[in-house]
Amino acid sequence: MPRSTARPDGARRFRLLGAPFDGASTLGWPGSRYAPERIRSAMGWILQRREDERIYSVDLGTTLPYPEDLLVDGGDLATVAHDLDATIDAVSAGVRETLDSGRTPVVLGGDDSLLYPVARGLSEHAEDVGGTVAVIHCDAHLDLMDRNVQQGTHSQSSGMRRAAELANVSTAASVQVGPRHFNFPSSLRFREEAGLRCVPAAEVHRRGVDAVCDDVLDHVGGADRVLLAFDIDCIDPAHAPGAGALEPGGFTSHQALELVRRLAPRVDAMVLTEVNPMTDRNDQTAILGAYLVSTVVVHANAAAAGEGH
Repeated sequence: MPRSTARPDGARRFRLLGAPFDGASTLGWPGSRYAPERIRSAMGWILQRREDERIYSVDLGTTLPYPEDLLVDGGDLATVAHDLDATIDAVSAGVRETLDSGRTPVVLGGDDSLLYPVARGLSEHAEDVGGTVAVIHCDAHLDLMDRNVQQGTHSQSSGMRRAAELANVSTAASVQVGPRHFNFPSSLRFREEAGLRCVPAAEVHRRGVDAVCDDVLDHVGGADRVLLAFDIDCIDPAHAPGAGALEPGGFTSHQALELVRRLAPRVDAMVLTEVNPMTDRNDQTAILGAYLVSTVVVHANAAAAGEGH
């Protein structure tokens, strides 16, 4: 199915949306509400290297298209610090409206509860235009908690669980990339019953990013729309110290950047979560987050134009 976010000439256009909300940070450290500002600042420094509607990819050894209107900043969504339900509605509406306008939304969180409203916005848009949604969920954790007393049902531990319940989200076409260490047996049961694939971080280290990306792209190939939900804690704390939770054994910054570069052409919406300036070191994690977003924007558009990759 053709992308509803592609122009008649096949080109891609993106809209940045801030979601400065960490009211569902029931575990780990709050502070991700401050991330959109820091990531935006870093992106401005990165993307000012554009000249004559091109930008030079040193990694690929060539220039790539970067038209003036490739990325616009839509400002911050109307999140409400004390009201999770109102925040979910506002983020979902912002994603849906961006897609309806023909642009690809890139949401800067904020905590990882935002996975669900971004998935809902994409799901609602897909219902209007027809088709199914797959989620590529990059995270150190499974986020498949149904409910508990302290966290409720829509915290940062339940985003993927709630997304999987959306009518046209295909769990069979979705995949979790980067989980590690220990989790709840109930999450394993749900994943197995739902047919949700998991690629642990250890498998990525063992097989390499290219081989895993080939599998992931093949796995989501049956879906019409793809959400890339990227929790910064899928990256090792040595490379991303400013995160809501610190889990050793994660991706290097190089692995993460190569992962999103390979996946970029299939991305119809993106949400970046859990960057935490309160625990960051000299904006190291915010800068990495900015490079992740910039990589998706530049390489998704380049692929649509028949360049790069």
